[in-house]
Amino acid sequence: MRRSVRWATTLGIVLALGLGAAACGGDDEGGGGGDEQGASAGAPVEGKQGGKLTVLWTDDVDFIDPGRSYYQMGYFVSSATQKALYGYKPDDGETMVPDLAEGGPKISADSKTVTVKIKKGVKFSPPVNREVTSKDVKYAIERGFFNSVNNGYAGAYFGDIEGSKVAVKPGTKIRGIETPDDQTIVLNLKTPTAGVYASGALGQMLTAPVPEEYAKEFDAKEDSTYGEHQVATGPYMIENDAKGNTVGYQPGKRIHLVRNPSWDKSLDFKPAYLDEIDMPSGNDDTTVASRKILTGQSMINGDFAPPPPILKQASTKQKDQLALVPAGGQRYVSMNTQIKPFDDINVRKAVIAGFDRNAMRLSRGGAILGDVPTHFIPPGLAGFEEAGGVKGPGLDFMSKPEGDPALAAEYFKKAGMSSGKFEGSGEVLMVGTSEGVAQKAAEVAKENFEKLGFKVRLRLVTQDSMYTKFCNVPKADVALCPNVGWSKDFADAQTILDPTFNGENIIPQNNSNWPQLDDPKINSAMNKAKQLKEPAERAKAWADADKMITEQAPAVNWIWDKTPLIASGNVNAVASQYNTQWDVAWTSVK
Repeated sequence: MRRSVRWATTLGIVLALGLGAAACGGDDEGGGGGDEQGASAGAPVEGKQGGKLTVLWTDDVDFIDPGRSYYQMGYFVSSATQKALYGYKPDDGETMVPDLAEGGPKISADSKTVTVKIKKGVKFSPPVNREVTSKDVKYAIERGFFNSVNNGYAGAYFGDIEGSKVAVKPGTKIRGIETPDDQTIVLNLKTPTAGVYASGALGQMLTAPVPEEYAKEFDAKEDSTYGEHQVATGPYMIENDAKGNTVGYQPGKRIHLVRNPSWDKSLDFKPAYLDEIDMPSGNDDTTVASRKILTGQSMINGDFAPPPPILKQASTKQKDQLALVPAGGQRYVSMNTQIKPFDDINVRKAVIAGFDRNAMRLSRGGAILGDVPTHFIPPGLAGFEEAGGVKGPGLDFMSKPEGDPALAAEYFKKAGMSSGKFEGSGEVLMVGTSEGVAQKAAEVAKENFEKLGFKVRLRLVTQDSMYTKFCNVPKADVALCPNVGWSKDFADAQTILDPTFNGENIIPQNNSNWPQLDDPKINSAMNKAKQLKEPAERAKAWADADKMITEQAPAVNWIWDKTPLIASGNVNAVASQYNTQWDVAWTSVK
């Protein structure tokens, strides 16, 4: 759930969401329009070498394995420990720059072949130690399709490689990936979609090299354990022992990064000032944790947002310790379209019509953090204006952020409920997050559903469990997920709509289509949009798909949000526009 990019490719010009750029029009509460940023969140400055940084977390990553993770905080870690083919400088979330790659990707005239040259001299961390080759990138992409790995975006962005297939047995080869020599990798595609790779897919962590001879025994298990034995190519590594066991990773307790002794600074664009990065979990009281950061030394926030009172305080009294970074996405309450009663479109429309989405926004901090959405493509991406901009496509059930009980009653009556409220007798299962701001949002969501007549069983779990054990697992039969959010993977509307609403991308685990929306017409529209190259045509096609999805009412989307980040006063904290989090590979202590 991520990002943004730019190569001069066939996809043409895409819009960036900069730290200082206006997100979209404001509202009657006086917020939403502009962004604020502290001095510590600006362009990278020369930092002091050395020191230890502490990052406070509440929970854990979804997966510690870079090839499995599709969670913002998984990328927070792996962007410091791994070299994907391409990466991003923190003050430019749009421009993809070579990382493991030697230069830009080469695209064939028919847009069905992508060729990348990789750098010589990049080495894996101990205990592997050897030089990285193109075969390691090939294996990394292939393992994303293994049923033991189940990468959440492999099918969406790499599924058009010749011979690729989701959920295959470990060890399966993809014939469309060629490695003619140790520094060259070639992707042969079934459809003319090479521009998508050059625009951002090659910057995903699925392209970070993995040594097959070392990883295959871990990938052969029913559930890959490579993450707990991983090797690094970036400036940092998870602390490990002589056998490669990641002793610096204690699930749910701690992630400890140390310097990678095999890292060659001359082959990396990241400065990597810090000597050590410690990430303790269990900071469940986010008010206490936020105060500790703002008044303490050498700390930043990790997987939690400061609560609204702390956010208000920081925005007025500690501006230089606060950054508000446009996320390039939204947060929403997903409704499972495959189970009753949410298989009825009129029930879903009734819910959205009657839902107080502004109350959800207030649970996070109010208008300072963004506008209430009217559709799914967020401000700053091509297709946003074509989909109606701030006003959206004009759907009645999306028109009132504070909720419209009378309109909700009309839709419930269309669903056969004469009372104008939901009339079912059974409980619906809602799984939310058990800490901080997210827990409050889940509780507000529950209140909204009960106001509309539903009986809700709210189960609160840790953030990582909410995804990995419940909302990302279709067989868990979760009806409602109130704490899901999605940010762009790169600067194209495909990354907002395709992984999340294309029925062809529903997978048994690590699934990101939380509503499990599977409409053949919508799937077809998106698959056609992927192949378009001319920018205006592509923007319109994705805008049309956006409208089709919004009309199906699969989710209550309640904020086009900005991510609030806080840091101690002695930290030169640098925010990544790409991942909308602090970037520890560029951050330093004063």
